[in-house]
Amino acid sequence: MSRIEAVFQQLKASGKKGLIPFVTAGDPEISETVKIMHALVESGADLIELGIPFSDPMADGPVIQRASERALEKGMNLLQCLHMVKEFRTSNQVTPIVLMGYANPIEHMGIEKFVAIAKESGVDGVLVVDYPPEECVEFTDILKSAGLCPIFLLAPTSSPERIAHVAKVSSGYIYYVSLKGVTGASNVNAAEVSSVTNAIRAQTSTPIAIGFGIRDAQSAKTLSQSAEAIIIGSKLVQILEDSSPDTRLQSLKSFISEIRVALDDQSGHLN
Repeated sequence: MSRIEAVFQQLKASGKKGLIPFVTAGDPEISETVKIMHALVESGADLIELGIPFSDPMADGPVIQRASERALEKGMNLLQCLHMVKEFRTSNQVTPIVLMGYANPIEHMGIEKFVAIAKESGVDGVLVVDYPPEECVEFTDILKSAGLCPIFLLAPTSSPERIAHVAKVSSGYIYYVSLKGVTGASNVNAAEVSSVTNAIRAQTSTPIAIGFGIRDAQSAKTLSQSAEAIIIGSKLVQILEDSSPDTRLQSLKSFISEIRVALDDQSGHLN
């Protein structure tokens, strides 16, 4: 059983919803990323998505775009990102780590080399934003052979055929984009989200994690009713951007702790 599967089983058994924060590797400082990862866990994160900086992050809004730019300017790259996971694993063997990014850096390294180093470093899953599942069969097979979870996106515009395909090939969890647009957008319709997640759940038992549009405790709590976990990215990256170096970690921990309390302030399992 993978670490991701184990975490979702534990959450289900306890009647809790998962909290998955996203941060960009190397932002705001390369030396701080592993500290940030540990702070997220200490504050209640169940799993961490670690963003691989890329020069053209087409699915990301301005907040995460700026984070990628800052990290790249400091010399951040994919290999360093993998080394960060390995360093994190020296003191945390439990919390799952999912790498989230774009195809170009992975293909530049070489798919087989990337998967081998990712596995050795302690990565648990990979989400490549610009890899539609039907166009990356080989990559998916290599990940699964190495024991890593291929994670795919579904959105409000996903067709029934795409939902069925993603349900078939995904493992770990399915990332459901709660609204149309880029990361950091708002105006999520909870009823529409629930309708689509119900359609996804009819096709698979793989957990669903909802991201995009979650910016505070109330939106996290509301949308968690439709999924096994919620993902927070842009708001968290914004906090890191706005905080001074000496208050950064505490600001992050206070925010994540608030979300954790909101998620735990409910009982029962999904229908």
